[in-house]
Amino acid sequence: MSELKNDRFLKALMREPVDCTPVWMMRQAGRYLPEYRATRAKAGGFMDLCKNAELACEVTLQPLERYPLDAAILFSDILTVPDAMGLGLYFETGEGPRFRKTVRNQQDVDALPVIDGDADLGYVMNAVRTIRRELNGSVPLIGFSGSPWTLATYMVEGGSSKDFRHAKAMAFDKPELMHQLLGKLADSVISYLNAQINAGAQVVQIFDTWGGALSESAYQEFSLQYMQRIVKGLIKEREGRTVPVIIFTKNGGLWLESIADSGAHALGLDWTIDIGKARQRVGNKVALQGNMDPTMLYASPKAIRNEVGRILASYGNGPGHIFNLGHGITPEVDPANAGVFIESVHELSARYHSG
Repeated sequence: MSELKNDRFLKALMREPVDCTPVWMMRQAGRYLPEYRATRAKAGGFMDLCKNAELACEVTLQPLERYPLDAAILFSDILTVPDAMGLGLYFETGEGPRFRKTVRNQQDVDALPVIDGDADLGYVMNAVRTIRRELNGSVPLIGFSGSPWTLATYMVEGGSSKDFRHAKAMAFDKPELMHQLLGKLADSVISYLNAQINAGAQVVQIFDTWGGALSESAYQEFSLQYMQRIVKGLIKEREGRTVPVIIFTKNGGLWLESIADSGAHALGLDWTIDIGKARQRVGNKVALQGNMDPTMLYASPKAIRNEVGRILASYGNGPGHIFNLGHGITPEVDPANAGVFIESVHELSARYHSG
């Protein structure tokens, strides 16, 4: 494997000094880029794109050809894991992801296999290896998975949900059944992320998109403890470097101290919390990633630059900040505005890292 030319993202995750704040965007390979839309059309469909290593690599690299980003993130989907468990993932236009089978009772949970990352999701590992080769050491590659709770919500509901009534009813009425499901998912995610690390991912992020839909006690019981189990089960070092883990719980600002104790190296923050206050709360325990409101990218270049400056000032001096949006970049954003965002981070952050 080639030497890394730009390692400021990895250094920031380990809270080591950097020359400026590193930046990447969740969903940076995506529909806001015309070149992505062209490649997706060529692939035929979203899952066809995920399963074609060359095309998945192509869309992963597209944002890096446009912008001086400090990391690449594997192009895939969090729902590859339940799909590999046999639930039959498909995408309905305008409806988002759906499953042909749902998981609602003991029989359904018993029928689910614990997946083997290499054997059952080999197409993802092919994409990781292809991307690592093509990156040629330019920037680190992030692998990822959904959290067990987030994956469980889709599996129990059969797709996206506004109120998670089936998933929450299972958690509250039949907690032992939900724990069986979450246990299988945690073991599957450990295998999946370790396979990504072995294939070349240098950082992994756990997307806990729906953890914030839970109460505090339910979050600890049904989401956080399973992410802790995953962190414990992951490969700690590869290619002579630590493999850092980022946990991103959307709407998780209430529980930062607990998440900081999970064993993860960094916490992803959404835009509903002030990053300076978050830093005061977690101290030097973890790095912080975030957290500009993605819709700020619809504003003028001047407003974007001002908001970047405000967030940098709130975080303050020293290492341990990875700049990102508080959630994924949205499809209607002008690519030029994403460029302003990324350049502003590099330009305005240098002063916070001098001496």
